[in-house]
Amino acid sequence: MFPHNKKTFSPLPGSARRFAPLPLVLMTASALMLSACGQQEAAPTMPPLPVTVLSLQAQNVPLTLEVTAQTEGAKEAEVRARVGGILEQQFYREGEPVKAGQRLFQIDPEPYQITLSETKARAEQTTRDLERMKKLITVNGVSRKEYDDAVSNHDLAQAALRQAQLNLSWTTVTAPVSGVSGRAVKSVGNLITVGSDSLLTAIYQNNPMWVRFSLSESEIAKLPGGRLTPKTITGVELILPDGSVYPQKGKLNFLASSIDTVLGTRQLRAEFPNIEDALLPGQFVRVRLSAGERQNIYLVPQTAVLQSVQGDMLMLADKDDKVAPRPVQLGEWFGKDWIILSGLNPGDRVIVDNILKLRPGAPVAPHAPQAAPSAQAGR
Repeated sequence: MFPHNKKTFSPLPGSARRFAPLPLVLMTASALMLSACGQQEAAPTMPPLPVTVLSLQAQNVPLTLEVTAQTEGAKEAEVRARVGGILEQQFYREGEPVKAGQRLFQIDPEPYQITLSETKARAEQTTRDLERMKKLITVNGVSRKEYDDAVSNHDLAQAALRQAQLNLSWTTVTAPVSGVSGRAVKSVGNLITVGSDSLLTAIYQNNPMWVRFSLSESEIAKLPGGRLTPKTITGVELILPDGSVYPQKGKLNFLASSIDTVLGTRQLRAEFPNIEDALLPGQFVRVRLSAGERQNIYLVPQTAVLQSVQGDMLMLADKDDKVAPRPVQLGEWFGKDWIILSGLNPGDRVIVDNILKLRPGAPVAPHAPQAAPSAQAGR
């Protein structure tokens, strides 16, 4: 048997050069970390963000409400046939102004002329009979009953004559009021019947123009005292579909005495002059109601307000020129601004631009509107 030879392995001189001692590694890593920290401390800091601020003061502004409304003619008169027959003529052009009493349609008058002739002849006969009876009754030539029957027959004949005259006159259909004519419902040659099928056209009176609208209970609660009375509304303006304000002022001419139980609103109506026919029935417009003043409120641009599920907020520049969020209570719009009901104090500086770049506590460089510092020079 061969004896086991025990070999002892020792590090070669090359291995000693390949691995550095542990203390040297730790010293090198520490030096690198200190060097990196030194580089971070030496990095330049971001300059404060230039922002535009408004220094606010409480003020009084008119209390207004804007609601959707619809125009309607002050009077819409239906033109209906009172007698039946064939429609022979149409005398007006649809959509043009007409005057009260102006001829609009002609229904065939011949049947009514014949009836008038018959009733006229019967009335003349009863008149002659009555004259004879008057002479005979004085000499007791006829009984009292015969005389009374002659009087009754005369009266009935005269009533029938008057009705025949009316029916003949009604074959010429005239405008009941002045206004703008509507579309003709029936055409020449149609058979006109009295009743539900008697409508021929309509006439619209557009001066003045009425505007119908309603206010919800929440909108009424914003008025002084939370009540709506004729004295509450001090002014009525009309905003046209293109956004312009109608030059003529209006006035309320109807205020419902109860709340609509289905919609929960109160109906109102305003009246506006419409001399030049600038308004047409059926237009959708907006009504602006003035109801006194709101006192000690603040106005801020709409772009300055942050709205979220947590609430409404403004970004302010505090005394150290740092961003300070401030919860506020919004009112309604006043022109292009929000009305702030609470949350602000006199002299607060509200930031109105670069809102999305702001962070609470971040430094800013505030400046007044159109007085911005030369930020490009410091970049």
